Amino acid sequence: MVSGAATLNVWLAAEKTADKIAEILGDNLAAVYLYGSCTLGDFRLWWSDIDILVLTEASISDEHAERLVGLRQEMSEESGDAIYRCFEGGMLSLNAFIGGLSDRVVYWGTSGQRIADSYSFDAFCRKELIESGRLLRGRDIRNMLALPDYSEIAENVRRHYDSIRKYSHLSGKSIYSFGWILDIARGIYTLRTGKIISKTAAGEWALKNNIFDDDGALKTVLEVRKDPQKFYKSAELQEAAAELDPTIQRYADVLEDEIRNFFDRMED
Repeated sequence: MVSGAATLNVWLAAEKTADKIAEILGDNLAAVYLYGSCTLGDFRLWWSDIDILVLTEASISDEHAERLVGLRQEMSEESGDAIYRCFEGGMLSLNAFIGGLSDRVVYWGTSGQRIADSYSFDAFCRKELIESGRLLRGRDIRNMLALPDYSEIAENVRRHYDSIRKYSHLSGKSIYSFGWILDIARGIYTLRTGKIISKTAAGEWALKNNIFDDDGALKTVLEVRKDPQKFYKSAELQEAAAELDPTIQRYADVLEDEIRNFFDRMED
């Protein structure tokens, strides 16, 4: 389910992480899931996150929260394997997750880890969890979740479009500059079909269907996606990423039209 040579390492790391989490939480553990690029068969080492969701029977205690918040860093340092730092997601009680309630949350994110009092889990993530998530530990609670409807998914695409307009210029030489283009392609695919596919598959679909008039950047993105490590070795690719924002904005124009057309149809 995970692409390329990273398959074994990802699942071994996931199993070890789930074991550690279960050891800390004991009887309070309800479920540990993976979802996202891993379970969609699109994990790319050097680029992708490993999306994890941990649900508990009752609120996480202060003691357990303190142990969990630094766990991925601890496992990374002990093993010497940076893959543990790829894990991102939230840990919170099942009731708070289902009801959207405030509760003690252990959060692992791109910028670090922290203990918070709320957790945002959008419609895209919920659909991925329900349809393609993998249960690692505990009991499967997905029958307790409502599958988001088409309009919720579309609204999610619109919010992400707003983020692209606002933040894409800040990515600089980061590999995430290329990621915006795949996000745009996936948004268009989702608006047209109501389905969620992997970012790589969405990019390939957009290329095949001539979604963008200028597909040169999309071809480059898909090449980088196949071998992200190449990006970190190539000063030329890093410079290209830093100059990518005008192209991202042109691609976002296409997504903007798709969003407008979708919501116009909804109103008719």
